[in-house]
Amino acid sequence: MPKSSALPALRQDALSLSEHLVGSIERVTFHNDETGFCVLRVKARGHRRPVAVVGHAPSVAIGEVIEASGEWLHDRNHGVQFRAAELKTSAPTTAEDLQRFLGSGLLKGVGPAVAQRLIASFGSRILDVIEKKPHELTRVHGIGMAKALGIGEAWAEHRALKDIAAFLNAHGIGGFLLTRIYRAYGVGAIDIISANPYRLALDIPGFEFALADHVAMQLAVEPTAEIRLQAGLANVLSEAVKDGHSGLPADELLQQASALLDVRTSELSPVLDAQCSAGQLVADELDGRRCIFLKSLYGAEIFIAQRLKEIAQGFHPWRGLDTAQVIAEAEKVAGVSYSASQRDALIASCQAKVLVVTGGPGVGKTTLIRSLTHLCAKHELQVALCAPTGRAAKRLAESTGFPAKTVHRLLEASEGGFRRNAKAPLDCNLLVVDEASMLDIRLMAALLRALPNEACLLLVGDVDQLPSIGPGQILSDIIASGGIPVVHLREVFRQERESRIITVAHAINRGLVPDLSHRPDSDLYFIEADTPGDAMAKMTILMRDRIPRKFGLDPVRDVQVLCPMNRGRLGTHMLNGELQQIFNPPGPDSLHRAGWVYGPGDKVMQVRNDYERDVYNGEVGIVREVNREYGELTVAFDDRLVVYTLKELDELALAYAVTIHKAQGSEYPAVIVPVALQQASMLRRKLLYTGVTRASRLVVLVGSRAALAQAVAQEEEPRLSRLRNWLEA
Repeated sequence: MPKSSALPALRQDALSLSEHLVGSIERVTFHNDETGFCVLRVKARGHRRPVAVVGHAPSVAIGEVIEASGEWLHDRNHGVQFRAAELKTSAPTTAEDLQRFLGSGLLKGVGPAVAQRLIASFGSRILDVIEKKPHELTRVHGIGMAKALGIGEAWAEHRALKDIAAFLNAHGIGGFLLTRIYRAYGVGAIDIISANPYRLALDIPGFEFALADHVAMQLAVEPTAEIRLQAGLANVLSEAVKDGHSGLPADELLQQASALLDVRTSELSPVLDAQCSAGQLVADELDGRRCIFLKSLYGAEIFIAQRLKEIAQGFHPWRGLDTAQVIAEAEKVAGVSYSASQRDALIASCQAKVLVVTGGPGVGKTTLIRSLTHLCAKHELQVALCAPTGRAAKRLAESTGFPAKTVHRLLEASEGGFRRNAKAPLDCNLLVVDEASMLDIRLMAALLRALPNEACLLLVGDVDQLPSIGPGQILSDIIASGGIPVVHLREVFRQERESRIITVAHAINRGLVPDLSHRPDSDLYFIEADTPGDAMAKMTILMRDRIPRKFGLDPVRDVQVLCPMNRGRLGTHMLNGELQQIFNPPGPDSLHRAGWVYGPGDKVMQVRNDYERDVYNGEVGIVREVNREYGELTVAFDDRLVVYTLKELDELALAYAVTIHKAQGSEYPAVIVPVALQQASMLRRKLLYTGVTRASRLVVLVGSRAALAQAVAQEEEPRLSRLRNWLEA
């Protein structure tokens, strides 16, 4: 290795000889948990000054010893770096490195001060003590038995993650998704993966089938092994479910699995038949085609149809009310004169135990719900209000004056399911579900299990919006079946007709390209942008300057960028990074995780249901506090504070920009929607319609007119579901 004084003379390309470097990590400049890519500042043996090391490692911590093989490069932007082709880490050995290692926040409850006391008490034996005799840590001032055992558990988890990472690395896979694997399998992860590596793709969110297949090949699983063929079929069916289907035609399933596995359909067909015979999958005919369904979804659709029919046939608690008097009372409460279709809905609600009310924006769905809740209160009937998302539930509560909850909170969700069910039903005479287009098969089945036999059910939603993120098209199937009474609210109220958001939304829904000419003092604008870079620049100006100045809205709290997709220059991934740099640049008190940085003031979204913390997929909050010593951050979701540890940060994502799918059920003061031809694969009428209708005060469309016209013209692909057929039977 050249001396430090000679480093500037290095060529731009790599030196020809591979070198070996050993040292301790002084700083983790960057680490991506998904890919393992890292940039480290290392105190290397034989070097007077710390050196920059770039490579891949599943996990890294300050104070750890690294051994790296690679070459020295002179990077144009970052100067001299050691590019490691191979990089291994091990536990620190010196007292100084041990203290930095333990004080880095790696183990919850151990900061620099506690680390210093631990080293003073146990010296170089400290890691052995933590691993084998954690109770001895109580000899140190300030450490009780609970904290000592907690430190031992945190170390055991760290060691398990290291072992899993080493196992995956040995089979050609980087240490990505380690936390999810450990959370799913615990300390038995290696045994479980060795027995059936395909479980990685089936059990771990974000784990690609191809990667699980690669591990299987490394473990000498034969290409035609039954576990591989079964996993391939299950993966294709699972991907279809992610796209909203409850099953697939058998011939399509076999063809897709054949392409995925590179085996003949004739080899797959008997395996599929065996899975159906064993009850693992369900085969049934739908519209003359043999289709294959996941057993759980097939059963849930049957249950939904049977339960809806069962409830609908029961005694209605309002039967016998004078409907004219009901309408008069409702109009008095609401302070409005009802439209003809609203009156039809009120009359129907007094006659049908199960009722669907649907309609676009501005037709009075919320006014109707408010009237029914007050009607219940007058007649001393219990009403339960819910919606699939937190924002929708909050809006429902504000508009009616009655408490409203998310569906998950109403059903008292837990890791094992829902506490409210047939044995512990809801206490209500009327259950109102707003934004019902978002209900998927599993959630609808759970609601119906918890609904008392004597209660009425009112489903309210816009059937023209995007269907649920999860499988099924509940609202659409119920309406199309004709088996349940449906009232379509059609008349747009005068004050709403004056809103350009409403008129444009209805035009899009009818398949018409709306009039986008500039109008001063409008609540909807179209700004032309020729390129993604141009669109990004204009969105930045809008958020930073024009919208706050003209409308008095906060660019982070009140303005939401809604994207058709995650990928690409105008996708959520790139936009979030750029918008964070503009509105809340990472500082020294930020936490790094999975390639992202989170600091106080960042806008974040929960991306998975977390029953333990009572926070659910799609909820948006603001980071309030970061505790680097404990490796924790605190997020405010409305009036609730939720604490996340480092290992739990994969449940969060930056939310300056979110997909339109994720925004379903939410409402924002202002939305900006990029619409570009680069997003052509996702541009659909319902997607654009849903995005536009998320705003209460302002919509700005940024992009090209051609892309907008394409979105309006393209309809959504229908989902494969059997619920409609069961309801018609």
